[in-house]
Amino acid sequence: PPGVRSDLQVLNSLASRLGWEKGFPVDAEEAFAELRRASAGGKADYSGITYRRIAEEDGVFWPCPDSADGPRHPGTPRLFLDRFATPDGRARFADVTHRASAEEPDEEYPLLLTTGRVLAQYQSGAQTRRVPTLNSAAPEAFVQLHPLLAERVGVADGEPVAVTSRRGRAVAPAKVSRDIRPDTVFMPFHWAGEGRANTLTNPALDPTSRMPEFKVCAVRVERAERAAG
Repeated sequence: PPGVRSDLQVLNSLASRLGWEKGFPVDAEEAFAELRRASAGGKADYSGITYRRIAEEDGVFWPCPDSADGPRHPGTPRLFLDRFATPDGRARFADVTHRASAEEPDEEYPLLLTTGRVLAQYQSGAQTRRVPTLNSAAPEAFVQLHPLLAERVGVADGEPVAVTSRRGRAVAPAKVSRDIRPDTVFMPFHWAGEGRANTLTNPALDPTSRMPEFKVCAVRVERAERAAG
């Protein structure tokens, strides 16, 4: 749109103000040419891909090294089709021992909560909620639960549901669906406020990767009163 600069133009302008314009092109093809040269010899080598090849072939799969001294590399539509990146070309498998989640359902918190994404929103929604079409497709948080669980709790589709864990409480409209198990509820994590899923999640860490266990925790689900007004 008029008045909007590309990222390359912004970087070039910043470099210019710092007294160093050289090496910060504003042309995308020129910038790509530098990047592909830098990739040469690496595991993600796409030095053989040019804008012209992309246009002629309707896209080129990488790795695609430059073949200046021989036939043009065709690209790699499927990586590791013939061999893996090991000395003998064979795959390496590592056995693991199952470890239960840090928090299992019990009498007080009898259900499992899992969190995740919806198609129309991204991460915290800082970008996607600015797009009316995307925001209208997924305007608010929700609690997905099975019809049997909804009946037991006493809520219908669209009615407010309270989800409580050992760490907090969140309230969002019910989304009744047979796509989920009766012992599990799902909440997307894109929204803040009353329906914030991460109020509930468990920060317990995997002992090896140190990744937090945000994808599973024990909760209870109850009917919630609608906010006044």
